[in-house]
Amino acid sequence: MNRRYFLGAGLAVASAPVWARRSTSADVRTISLHHLHTDERLRIDYRIGEHYQRSALQRLNNFLRDFRTGDETAIDPQLFDLLYDVKERLGHSEGTFEIISGYRSPHTNNMLRRTSSGVARRSLHMTGKAIDVRLTEMPTRSIRDAALTLGRGGVGYYSRSDFVHLDTGRVRRWGA
Repeated sequence: MNRRYFLGAGLAVASAPVWARRSTSADVRTISLHHLHTDERLRIDYRIGEHYQRSALQRLNNFLRDFRTGDETAIDPQLFDLLYDVKERLGHSEGTFEIISGYRSPHTNNMLRRTSSGVARRSLHMTGKAIDVRLTEMPTRSIRDAALTLGRGGVGYYSRSDFVHLDTGRVRRWGA
């Protein structure tokens, strides 16, 4: 056995665990959610590698249903990627997102428009492309800042109500 073979074999063995770790845990995207209106909780692997998990997306669609009417819609999977990337950017990979609002039926959206200000007529909540959240043990301004640095979709900051709106629409921002 020559020296090059020995060094090459040693390097391969030493680096193998790094490759194995990278190909497993980094490829599985998991999010934890707590819906504040229904008190339901969900921790789910929604994507493995480049592949969204159909059954996980169906469970997420149900979890984020309009809690007032029970109506569901297909939630944009990129919204889950946005949540995942925000928590990773914050170094809070085990954090749980508290859901203030997920999907809203047109009926619910119209009712909210009549009773409160700041509800858009064509809200992205009605198309499954928006979510209002907090993240456990994290100031909402930090969530806002992390989302803004990602440069994807809309970011609305509601400091008085203590939540952040995230969506997969065009890039824009509002709130303090």
